[in-house]
Amino acid sequence: MTSMLERLPGWPDLFGWVETGLPGAHVAPGLHGIRIEEHLGDGTYVVRAELPGVDPDKDVEITVEEGLLTLRAERTEQTTEKHRTEFRYGTFARAVRLPAGARGDEATAEYKDGVLTITVPVPEEETGTRAIPVRHV
Repeated sequence: MTSMLERLPGWPDLFGWVETGLPGAHVAPGLHGIRIEEHLGDGTYVVRAELPGVDPDKDVEITVEEGLLTLRAERTEQTTEKHRTEFRYGTFARAVRLPAGARGDEATAEYKDGVLTITVPVPEEETGTRAIPVRHV
């Protein structure tokens, strides 16, 4: 039996998004997304990523290639109690396109209180104004 929503044009696609993720949000199978916030201002592009429970020295990899900043992290956590053991693990990844003119080779990263902050210099371009004379023909 087909539900009324499935008979409406466009609705099956909407339900497919729920199962597979939103269009444009590409995460490879087996990977989890990383929650980020990003902003551009004062000559820098800043990405802050939520990464609690990771050791940034051995569990985090940041790369810049052809204007794409890629962040990968792996978390393994195990809790052992008297009669019970629980573990959580996973690989997380996120890629963002850097703004035009960003100097990815000069990026820096800091980790504090479970938040990774990546700062990339973006020199401000001069937008000089030039008057264009009009010729009478």
